[in-house]
Amino acid sequence: MPDHPAFLHAYARPAAGPEAYIKIVKGDGALVWDDLGNRYVDALASLWYCQVGHGRDRIVEAVNKQMHELAGWHTFDRFTNGPAEELTERLRELAPMKDARVFLTTGGSESVDTAIKLARLAHYVNGHPEKTLIVSRKPSYHGVSYGALSATGLPANQEGFGPLLGDVVQVQHDSLHELDKVLHDRGPELAAIIAEPVVGAGGVYPPEEGYLEGLRQKADKHGGFLILDEVICGFGRLGKWFGAQRFNVQPDMVTFAKGVTSGYMPVGGVLVGPKVRGPLESDPKLVLRHGNTYSGHPSACAAALPNLDIIEEENLIARADKIGKRLSTGLKSLVDGQSIIDVRGVAGVWAAVFDQGIPALEVREELLTRGVIARPIGTDVIAFCPPLVIEDADIDQCVEALGESVKAVRA
Repeated sequence: MPDHPAFLHAYARPAAGPEAYIKIVKGDGALVWDDLGNRYVDALASLWYCQVGHGRDRIVEAVNKQMHELAGWHTFDRFTNGPAEELTERLRELAPMKDARVFLTTGGSESVDTAIKLARLAHYVNGHPEKTLIVSRKPSYHGVSYGALSATGLPANQEGFGPLLGDVVQVQHDSLHELDKVLHDRGPELAAIIAEPVVGAGGVYPPEEGYLEGLRQKADKHGGFLILDEVICGFGRLGKWFGAQRFNVQPDMVTFAKGVTSGYMPVGGVLVGPKVRGPLESDPKLVLRHGNTYSGHPSACAAALPNLDIIEEENLIARADKIGKRLSTGLKSLVDGQSIIDVRGVAGVWAAVFDQGIPALEVREELLTRGVIARPIGTDVIAFCPPLVIEDADIDQCVEALGESVKAVRA
């Protein structure tokens, strides 16, 4: 038998053997089980996405029905399909800007790449080919394809992959002053500013009051677009359909994925507002030479529609703040200034911050032995982002397990 499994895992050590992996075989609500029968609280909604919880037959049945009718078909050129049209109309109604159109992808990285390309193309068509500069933030996570990776403010993620996309610069996630310094010199080149409403996989950093409005003002001043990356923040995670609505900011584009289907099928996309779509629609001969093979895949879109219905019918958006209150209260009770030194988050996404002597990866391993799956970020942060259907007892288990895990690591 080979030393290594055939499956080369994402964000894992290629040298690891098969014993390193946990095989998840079943899910129900906010709980999952492995092939050995161990039960876990899914405290990260799988990978920041399972808003409605696992085991939703309604979504499975919708996909099954669509696959019997038309499993797959592309949406290039003149072709379309019903689920893609129905989903984009629904998203237009939910969008945090008026008159949006929707470009569909299969995930967050593709969505960010699309937004960057559309920003540059819109300026080009508008007679400003010099406007190619993309300003992002550090820390931030925007994806793994080359455009999204270039916008990501995590140097470890970029190391070893060679030259990245040009004309992308990063500023500190909480410094409008640093942004001003960049734009003082390069304002005429600005294509877009891209930001997560709440920095997610970069460490869970909520914005300071007025910060996102400041980004809107800077973009307007220099004739650039504001892109909000809502791949994690969207679809109820922050107590509104989109983080833009939570913080009362109107973006020009919104990238999304994850929660739009709760991960049941891979769908992502970009909400494209009037400032961006206007130039693209102004030339009747312009062809948008961009797309993904599975953009608007009918079976994938069929999963999104009942997922959005469930979020709405069960009022799961309101659950985000209730979850956040119970979870944050519990986490803050563990802060001792020595092991756990801070807690930060908003609504349905939170993080505990450790002292340097408490490695986050070791805490994650201890949590697993106590039946909780959370995500280590860097060396000193553990993130919690549970399904919006999580029970109070399971939230309490997460908190209790974290306290015990930190004590075990410290010992």
